[in-house]
Amino acid sequence: MRITLEPSSEPSPSRSQTPKDEVEWVPLAKHPLFTAHGGAAVSGYRNLLAWDGASRLYFWDTNSRILHRLSLRLGDPDPSSVLASSPSKVLQADAELDFDVHKISVNRNGTAILLFGSETLSVMYLYGRASKKDVNLICRTITVGSQTYSTGGNNIRVLQALWHPYSDTHLGILSSDSVFRLFNLAVDPLQPEQEYYLQPVEPGRFRNASSVCPVDFSFGGDHLWDRFSVFILFSNGAIYVLCPVVPFGSLFKCESLVEIYNDAHTFGIISANSVAASNSKLAISWLEASFPELQNQDAEGDSLSLLRAHAYSLFDASLVLQGPLQRVGQDGNGDSVGCSTECEGRAVSFLYNLVSKDSILVTAWSGGQLQIDALADEIQPVWCVGSPPRLRVDSHDQILGLAMICESITCSSLGKVDHNAWLGNPPPLLRLAIVDLALPRRAESGYNISLFIDMLMPERIFSLHDGGIDSIVLHFLPFTSQSNGKDDTMKTPSVHPVLNTCQSGYTSEPSFCGFVSLSDSFGYSWIVAITLSLECVVLEMKSWNLLLPVSIDMEKKPISSEGESKERVIPTIISKELLSGPKEVLVPHASPSLRSVAADSIEGRSTLHQYFKLFHETYVEYGHKVYLELKHHAPQLNKIINDQHSRLGEAQQKLLNVEKKEAILQKRLGRAIQMHNSLEERLQQLRNLPCAHKKPLSRAERQFKSELDRFKEVELDALHSSVDAVSARLRRHLQASKANQQQKTAGKKIHAVDSKISMLKSSLEKLSLVNTENSKKVKLVESTLRNKERSSGRESSLPLP
Repeated sequence: MRITLEPSSEPSPSRSQTPKDEVEWVPLAKHPLFTAHGGAAVSGYRNLLAWDGASRLYFWDTNSRILHRLSLRLGDPDPSSVLASSPSKVLQADAELDFDVHKISVNRNGTAILLFGSETLSVMYLYGRASKKDVNLICRTITVGSQTYSTGGNNIRVLQALWHPYSDTHLGILSSDSVFRLFNLAVDPLQPEQEYYLQPVEPGRFRNASSVCPVDFSFGGDHLWDRFSVFILFSNGAIYVLCPVVPFGSLFKCESLVEIYNDAHTFGIISANSVAASNSKLAISWLEASFPELQNQDAEGDSLSLLRAHAYSLFDASLVLQGPLQRVGQDGNGDSVGCSTECEGRAVSFLYNLVSKDSILVTAWSGGQLQIDALADEIQPVWCVGSPPRLRVDSHDQILGLAMICESITCSSLGKVDHNAWLGNPPPLLRLAIVDLALPRRAESGYNISLFIDMLMPERIFSLHDGGIDSIVLHFLPFTSQSNGKDDTMKTPSVHPVLNTCQSGYTSEPSFCGFVSLSDSFGYSWIVAITLSLECVVLEMKSWNLLLPVSIDMEKKPISSEGESKERVIPTIISKELLSGPKEVLVPHASPSLRSVAADSIEGRSTLHQYFKLFHETYVEYGHKVYLELKHHAPQLNKIINDQHSRLGEAQQKLLNVEKKEAILQKRLGRAIQMHNSLEERLQQLRNLPCAHKKPLSRAERQFKSELDRFKEVELDALHSSVDAVSARLRRHLQASKANQQQKTAGKKIHAVDSKISMLKSSLEKLSLVNTENSKKVKLVESTLRNKERSSGRESSLPLP
């Protein structure tokens, strides 16, 4: 078992930027790192924020080219607050970085961060040494794949780079030459460990250029064979799958591997179909070779919780590029695979999201639409037997790396749910929704839309675009809803705008240079966004009631009449009993003789007392009730009167403002009328031009124009990238061929020199022989001449007879 010792999260006093007692905790939105930049700004689409999933937030400064590390306190002291340590810790690369960083991301254990550029990739390790000049930390920084991506003039662009979710050192990279590479930074950051050359078009079959231009990719989640899958999106919206792809030395849960191992034995190897039996045997052999401990699970029991992947590849088979994935009931004819009539433009980004038992695939289009699908069946590995990969081994025949060509094959059951497993058919897609973000229309290349998952609630997806940030909540998940016993009716997702940056319905450039989603263990969630002017926005996201159904009280009786509703609205100030006045006084019947009775008599006094008592009970008590009622309601009446006076004052002030603005409005209206008249005159002049009397386009011409527009938006970019990739390959081939020719010519020259030397030697030998023969002949001639001279001298010396 390997134990990794990580340094303490608190830096030592010798390395800290400030003493420990000087560290302050301030709200993240008011941190000096963002408020002190003032006029500084960032241009272009970037995401310069990253979170390690625990307590550290990283921000890349493009001007100084340094990395800031902020320690966070989530929900302390207030449950909804986010505090950050001030000042921030500064991390600096040990080598000069001469490229623009577009995106940063932290690996699984928070020990390294990826600095993503379009042509250069670097990885900075987050634990370094203290600088001698200042208080910065100097961190070791390496370049990834410099031989492939950083060579001058190769025109190979990096489209996407992601850390593998099951490894701390493996990095997956998709490039414009349609190659997916997997690098192991712990072994060799320059040479890829695995290379997969993507061939989505079958040999001999024509397809649009956009179908061979990749755009984005995503690794699968912790679900059956999804954990060994790579989902690749192409610019026409087609989605392909590579399975199985596993980093050498990565760790996986033993129980998950046993589940798919038993599934292959149960449903595949005993199948009556020969294709299913063959595919399951290949999968079982791959599992047993990659994870040898699986064969000994019965003997060892549950002693192992994690299994390490061994370097292995089938020697006579390569992976099949499964796809394109099609919707249930969709045929595979034509070039509209993956496209939808509601979506406009081209596919720009892709997101894989695992929610309980459902694998959700989200595709973002440049026209401002999101296409949300779910896998209707399980992914299974498929190999193409007879297409061996290229392996790189060491002196002990251990696999160090591999490369293979992954081609797509024709499947008869595309777009159909096949209940027979292990037949090699790609899983179909179940369309959940098409979400239109209602962004203003653009005539140029469209929008760049980035997708993020809420770390607390996976049903929520954030979309970041030029118009702001939107939240999409999924209310229907096919397999999860079925297993939970919920209603099977499909519910549309809810879309909520979180931040809106559209001004007057028009967007001209990206609005944010950083976005990250935060969450804690107590169920609180936040989003953090950095604007182009380096302003920090922190928003708390409510999540506890988003998935609850809306409850409506069906027993509540509606209002029967308009009069009752008015009575309920009008508050009761004086009771109806007092408004109706005092009760009528019933005077008792008096005898006719009462008029003759004197008032001061006993009988008259008794009668007057009776009448006085009766009127007192009626009118005095009514007056007392009125007095008490008015005294009780006087404050309320005073409040209402004051409110009416204030409202009257506000209305009068508004009228005064309107009167002041009336003159300005009249002037503006006059200028608008003049402008309208001038535009009418110009329009009339333009109508009189000869070119204005053109006939409208016919239906065929309109269709041809739409095809040209689509070719301009999608196909042209794809052709440019394809031409760049082919040109790069051609240059590399020409360089290699020139080097070989030079070696061959050098060898030929050496051989020619040797042959000429041997010929010269033989010629010298022949010349020496000729010389020797000639010298002998000369000597012979000289001796003959001497003899003649001697004979002639003797004859002249004799006496005459």
